[in-house]
Amino acid sequence: MDQVIIRPILSEKSSLLGSTNKHVFQVSKTSNKLMIKRAVENRFDVEVKKVAIINVKGKIKNMSVKSNGKVLRTTGRRANWKKAIVTLSKGKIDILHGDFQE
Repeated sequence: MDQVIIRPILSEKSSLLGSTNKHVFQVSKTSNKLMIKRAVENRFDVEVKKVAIINVKGKIKNMSVKSNGKVLRTTGRRANWKKAIVTLSKGKIDILHGDFQE
């Protein structure tokens, strides 16, 4: 259960959702809605009303690499990841003072 929730996502959009009792988390790619619901309820002692899942595709990034005095342009890709928006019916989550490891 501890490996389901990776970290909270702190952004302008997620802080706006926080005012409507919704919280955003990065979750493992193999997790489903039921696993996320149980993990949030166990970890934060709240009651979850709804879970929405979004699969986020990794961006393609360009980078320069120096090799033998020449600059080579290559492309790389960030990893795909999964985001969950959790709606709470009872309770509150204090994201800023949580025990998340970076």
